[in-house]
Amino acid sequence: MIINLFMCVVCIMFILPLVYIISISFTPQTDIAFYGYRLIPRNPTLSAYTYVLGNINSIIRAYGVTVFVTVVGTFFSIILTSMLAYVLSRQDLLIGKYLNLYVLFTMIFNGGIVTTYIWVSQYLNLRDNILALILPFLVLPWHLFLMRGFMRDLPVALLESAKIDGASELRIFSHIVMPLSKPSLATIGIFTAFIYWNDWWLALLYIDNRNLIPIQLFLYRVQATLAALTHSGGANVDMSLIIEVPQDATLMVVCIMATAPMMFIFPFFQKYFIKGMTVGSIKG
Repeated sequence: MIINLFMCVVCIMFILPLVYIISISFTPQTDIAFYGYRLIPRNPTLSAYTYVLGNINSIIRAYGVTVFVTVVGTFFSIILTSMLAYVLSRQDLLIGKYLNLYVLFTMIFNGGIVTTYIWVSQYLNLRDNILALILPFLVLPWHLFLMRGFMRDLPVALLESAKIDGASELRIFSHIVMPLSKPSLATIGIFTAFIYWNDWWLALLYIDNRNLIPIQLFLYRVQATLAALTHSGGANVDMSLIIEVPQDATLMVVCIMATAPMMFIFPFFQKYFIKGMTVGSIKG
């Protein structure tokens, strides 16, 4: 009984901020100034949503770019990460130790922002190219080591029996290793999808074309424009416009638009995610 009560309190603590975010998004700025934050708005309004959704075509286009990058990037990231992880998980690989050291080295050291920018923009010519949003996250070292740990727990006898039956390495990987690794694939897929969905930094560096701007960068610019308008002290600023702008509500709308799609998708993969996080924790 005590444990159930404790878990209910914990759930309320997690849900309450989300309820506040939704409530504030419908609250006028004047009500926030006079009454503060409330769970139920006194005078609900859609002004913040009207402000953010003023350019609906750009928002739809930005969502389309983000969905495309997330789906394509996650798919190829899972394929490449699982292939490399399978190679690194093989105990009979002669250069496996050196390959693991090479991957570990990339976790500790990187080329830096300036050199990476020069390489991507001048040598790879990926400025204003959607590949600039996909390629940097295709193979992440931490995901690779996590997948390698999962695959090392697969029964070696099963793989050896497949070899004896004449199966090639590619057939073993596609018909045995991949089906058995579904929980770990789902875990890596969720991690990678979150990274692609939440990324705005790569677009800020490499994308100038308005048609290739992802939703996160679009919302970031909306927030930056609102902050500049709110905190500007210039004489040419219309003070009535500043007062009418739903400042806090707009920030909450931006938060909802940025996180809501992934919040709806996550529950469908939750069982695989939990199983994938615990695979390999029990030996024997």
